[in-house]
Amino acid sequence: MTAVATPDYFRQFAAYNGWANRRLFDAAFRLDDAAYRKNRGAFFGSIHNTLNHLVAGDRIWLARLAATEHGIARLDQILHDDPAQLRRAREAEDARIVEFCAALDEARIASILHYRTMSAGGRPGALPVATVLAHLFNHQTHHRGQVHAMLTQELPDTPPLDLLIYMMETG
Repeated sequence: MTAVATPDYFRQFAAYNGWANRRLFDAAFRLDDAAYRKNRGAFFGSIHNTLNHLVAGDRIWLARLAATEHGIARLDQILHDDPAQLRRAREAEDARIVEFCAALDEARIASILHYRTMSAGGRPGALPVATVLAHLFNHQTHHRGQVHAMLTQELPDTPPLDLLIYMMETG
């Protein structure tokens, strides 16, 4: 990563990530259950399944960063069938991301994370922590964009999730 990969850079993305997820869940909860769970042809099918995947992905990477077990068997695992429980899990993961980034320093960002992949029999992997965090936030943005597109099929007034809007709203 380049020089922009500072602790403050990742702290800003952690705050933005939580803001965007709150807006996304607020919009998703305006749908009835059938529309929320409808298979819309996205990679994980429905809004509900995609939101579950995002929680699972964050849980996996945060566990790897903390050198703990994540307990996730598959990337499409439904962790919470109940939307309210899923929202609480999302809020907990967002808080963990903020807490992790709050404790970051330059040495941690520059360190190498050794982990095992979810596929290919748990093949060993190694990446700079800066790259892992960039992936974590990019992965969130990617799938939030999918959910946003699915939401706009039902809710044309789904709020924008752009980083620049977050920055303008929060100063």
